[in-house]
Amino acid sequence: MCEWESRIMLEVTSVENEEGNHHEVETSNLNRGELTPTSTGAKRKVDIQKELCEYRQAMMTSMSSNLVETVSIDYEDFNESFLTCGTCLLNGRKSGMYDGGEHLPKLLPCSHTVCLQCLDRIVATFARDTGQFRCPICRELITIPRGGVQALPPSFLVNQLLDLMARQRREIIPKCSIHQNQELLFCETCDTVFCTSCIGGSHVSPDDSSGGSVAGGVPGGSGTPTHTNNVDHTVIPFSIAIKRMSEILIYKANECRAKLNEANDIVKEEIHRLDHNADEAFEAINSQFQTVLDSIEKKRQEVLDNVKVTRDDKKKLLEDQQQIIQAEKSKVDADVQAMRQQVEVRNITKKISDLNCKLDTVSTLSEPRENSYMQYVLPDDYENILNTIIESLDALGKIKTSKTFPSLCRASMETAIAHLEMKAKVTTIDYNGVLQTQGGDPVTAEVVDSQGETLDLVLTDNSDGTYELRFTPQRAGTFCLKVLIFGRPIKDCPLFFDVSEHNPPVISFGSKGNKDKGFMQPCNVAVDSMNNVYVIDTGNSRIKRLSSTLDFQDHIHNSSLEGRSVTGICMGRNEESLMVINWRSKTVAEINMNTGETVSSFTHDNFVEPIDVALNNEGHVLVADNGFGSILVFDVSGELLHTIGSKGSGKGQFKDISAVCVSATGEIVVADSRIQVFSPEGKFLREIYSQGKNKGRYGGLACDSNGFLVATRTEKAKSFIQVFRFESGQLYSTISSDGCRMKRPTGIAVMGEDERHLVVVDIGNDCVRKYRYF
Repeated sequence: MCEWESRIMLEVTSVENEEGNHHEVETSNLNRGELTPTSTGAKRKVDIQKELCEYRQAMMTSMSSNLVETVSIDYEDFNESFLTCGTCLLNGRKSGMYDGGEHLPKLLPCSHTVCLQCLDRIVATFARDTGQFRCPICRELITIPRGGVQALPPSFLVNQLLDLMARQRREIIPKCSIHQNQELLFCETCDTVFCTSCIGGSHVSPDDSSGGSVAGGVPGGSGTPTHTNNVDHTVIPFSIAIKRMSEILIYKANECRAKLNEANDIVKEEIHRLDHNADEAFEAINSQFQTVLDSIEKKRQEVLDNVKVTRDDKKKLLEDQQQIIQAEKSKVDADVQAMRQQVEVRNITKKISDLNCKLDTVSTLSEPRENSYMQYVLPDDYENILNTIIESLDALGKIKTSKTFPSLCRASMETAIAHLEMKAKVTTIDYNGVLQTQGGDPVTAEVVDSQGETLDLVLTDNSDGTYELRFTPQRAGTFCLKVLIFGRPIKDCPLFFDVSEHNPPVISFGSKGNKDKGFMQPCNVAVDSMNNVYVIDTGNSRIKRLSSTLDFQDHIHNSSLEGRSVTGICMGRNEESLMVINWRSKTVAEINMNTGETVSSFTHDNFVEPIDVALNNEGHVLVADNGFGSILVFDVSGELLHTIGSKGSGKGQFKDISAVCVSATGEIVVADSRIQVFSPEGKFLREIYSQGKNKGRYGGLACDSNGFLVATRTEKAKSFIQVFRFESGQLYSTISSDGCRMKRPTGIAVMGEDERHLVVVDIGNDCVRKYRYF
């Protein structure tokens, strides 16, 4: 709410009403009907409407309003005061308004403005000889410049006012249709046009009105006074509101026009690219088919040349034979001619004998020495060959196009977790919103982390209108995915997403109890080639079999599981058996997982506290004995082959052994508070995570075929899973989750390489959980 004594800034607008031309000018310091003009030296007739003041007082009593007030001055007075030459007025001329011709405004050194016509007249009258004249307003002596009064500078202020008046739009003040002299007002708060005389000093708020219209044809009110709700209202003359709305309309229209121009440029550029791509396609097609045509023409020419060579060879032999015939014919003719003059009977008889002999020779020349046979023969499988050629032509290439509309295409992805390969799916859609069923679009993608580094990304075309993006963020933070099709961004691109360090379990199964879903101190786990999960339910003396999705299947019972003391498990020598170890009975047993029967078992005098078991690549049984402080290696029959390590804290020694496993390449991996790697023969090779020595303890180990080593670890009050690069020993990631904390993870096993998952037994939570680990 503003006080009536506050200053009100007035807007400049041009209006024309029935009584004559008026012009509104901006003034300041208008205090409750008192106007202080901002300019001096000019007469200004200010006419503030009394009805406006009365209305203002009425609004103060009926509602809280912010009234934006305007003041009107006479249009002719404004022109006379600011835009008309004062000297012309003094001389009684009414046509002395400044213009760009003979009444050009000139600025005198004394800062007054006089039109050029008046200056010419003054100079002609008073300054013929002196070269000086006095200002007709302040009487200051003015020296005529060398170029005459024409050289005086123009009055920039007057010219600016002239330009302003030329640009100013003449508007009509809207009046009430009933009260002809009452200007309509507009409440910006209620979006209502009203006449104060019609509604009796108030107007209806949209929240209070129950329908009807303001008298006088003004929408948005009723004919009776109605109190509005208790909010601040901003009321301005309707003419000002129309001007503001017009300006907003023009601004929005210009903004829309700019957007349309931009859209037109984009479409025009796309047309240029289309023409360019079509030209390239024309060139590629012509080049490709020209190559084929050249090959065909070359083959055709080879066949034609073969015909010509064959013909020429045959023809040469026949022509040679013709020459021999002609030569013999010439000889016969010469002999006959010579014999006509002979009268010696003996000579004639001899010549006849020679001709008889020649007849025998001629008979051999009568048969052509070369035949004329020549024919273009098609192969027997000509039709198949022709079809093959046609198919080959079809395989030469085709035009690939697409109806994909990038702005409607979308990308979706799962929750992003550091160190896990993420998959994003891009679905393509055409302009009509129809899903595309074919691939081949030129899709480009990029993933950038918060530090501006670009991640390695693999893009796969699924050939069904979808595309798969695979990448692995190595740290937590905010990442940006950019996907472009035809060089244009898809919907919601760029897509920002957060990568979390916490890796929650995919599935969790079990709780404390002895039912199908119950566990009592589960301590170890194994996984078969079908990704079925086998969990030692130690407290219930059984093995629980679960599916790869951790759905309950059945229980395996065996006498070697009695005593609530089985702690180690691994897959047996075939896909139908499990190997377990019982620390209380100090027995290693192989159990048929289908029947629950014992396949074989053995014990040994060196067993003190055997806690874990594994099989190496040769089928030998590895037993981790915490009490003996070594890894004992047995053959199939249970005969001890050798031991690995001894009690102690040095390299190759163990303190509180917790787990043993075998890598894909045969190395033996043993854990206590650190992880040590031995060769298949038992020779110490290296340490992994030596900095963890004496700071915590491992609970389980497992190696996969992808070069990863996973291990459960507990340090003081926190537990987690560590993932290492086995060859380098580098820590790849740590699996923990704030929303699903581990209490005491022990046994761990990995699933098949395509699964990329591990299962871990949490004895503290009496459950088994499945995690994604790379």
